[in-house]
Amino acid sequence: MGSDIKSLRNRIRSVDSTLHMTKAMGLVASSKMRRANRNMGQSREYAAAMDEVIDVLRSSPECARTPYMIQKGSGTRLIVIAGDRGLAGGYNANVFKLASTQPDAEIIPIGKRACERWGRSIISSEKFYAEDAKKMADELCASFIAGEFGKLGILYTRYHSMMSQEPVIKWVLPLQKDECGKKTPPLFEPDEETVLTAAVPTYVAGIITACIRESYASEVAARRMAMDSAGKNAQEMIDQLQLKYNRARQNSITQEITEIVAGSGL
Repeated sequence: MGSDIKSLRNRIRSVDSTLHMTKAMGLVASSKMRRANRNMGQSREYAAAMDEVIDVLRSSPECARTPYMIQKGSGTRLIVIAGDRGLAGGYNANVFKLASTQPDAEIIPIGKRACERWGRSIISSEKFYAEDAKKMADELCASFIAGEFGKLGILYTRYHSMMSQEPVIKWVLPLQKDECGKKTPPLFEPDEETVLTAAVPTYVAGIITACIRESYASEVAARRMAMDSAGKNAQEMIDQLQLKYNRARQNSITQEITEIVAGSGL
């Protein structure tokens, strides 16, 4: 009986330690959530503005000759954005599951978990800044024009709400012609093709930055929800163990009283 009580006490302490850890990680995720959402919102606005400009340009007949609308090479390069750490529910697993649907793609991982999975040098998703995205975009655009690959996509996690995040693939290159076009397109100097060719690397860099920031916001939200769930499960387990512990203690005390009473009657 004594060994059972000691075992239950040790288990309660162990689960209580886990509960404190999950609460601490949940608080850290909450503190990061506001900044992550603010950065995500700013990147979304920037990407939307760039999309409007590119939509106008790619609807122009003159831009059909730009190298970014002509698929010269073959093969696919896929930027896969995952997290820097685990304990975020199914966040990383869902990203890797979607990446497996593109088995022939050349993977460019961002995030420590993705880099470890594909055996590449570590690139942090949390500390991937706009200048890093610009450098990557310039290299990818130059390789695309050179015909080293024919299709560029970004696998990231789209943020819907604290409760819902969805991994998706956004195809970036080659640019697709906008058949609808604009009724009153603006004038570009010196011409639409020149402006589009110059703007695409900046556009791709903006898309990469926006996808990384949205993925990071999704990761923080997923970790916050995972820690909340783990904390609730830990508390429920503590309550159950505490009930068993109290019963064991009661039985032990009852047994001791019975033995005392029996001994005093001899």
